[in-house]
Amino acid sequence: MNDQQLQSWVERISLQWFGLPFRHQATFNRRLTSTGGRYFTGSHNIEISWKQLEVHGIEEVEKIIKHELCHYHLHLQNKGYQHRDEDFKKLLEKTGGSRYCKAVTTKRKMEYKYVYVCTSCGLSYRRKRKINTKKYVCGKCKGKLELQQRL
Repeated sequence: MNDQQLQSWVERISLQWFGLPFRHQATFNRRLTSTGGRYFTGSHNIEISWKQLEVHGIEEVEKIIKHELCHYHLHLQNKGYQHRDEDFKKLLEKTGGSRYCKAVTTKRKMEYKYVYVCTSCGLSYRRKRKINTKKYVCGKCKGKLELQQRL
């Protein structure tokens, strides 16, 4: 799907669910990862996350479009268009838009290179970077740290 297809899709959803035309620009933004979409109050344009379409599919993106269109139409009508406003909450529920988008990023696993062990209490510390064992001691018992292994 490209930006032109997204534009016509947003226009169809706007007429079908809101009964009002969408007269501005709708585009994909490939850098959006933590949010599903954005509505710009200055330009009235909408950006949709490409990752949402890639990971969750058309149904989820349609809910995001409805969410952004709620912002759009309420802002143009000088009504409460922010998440906390009652007008926004009612219109979002009426149209079936999503309140929150699904997560698309997975947390990366930490890659540790060094394992230090306290010679007194045996507590182990995993670190990405090498530390100076003459300067740092165990946080539990103040014992001496020793490099056990380099991964």
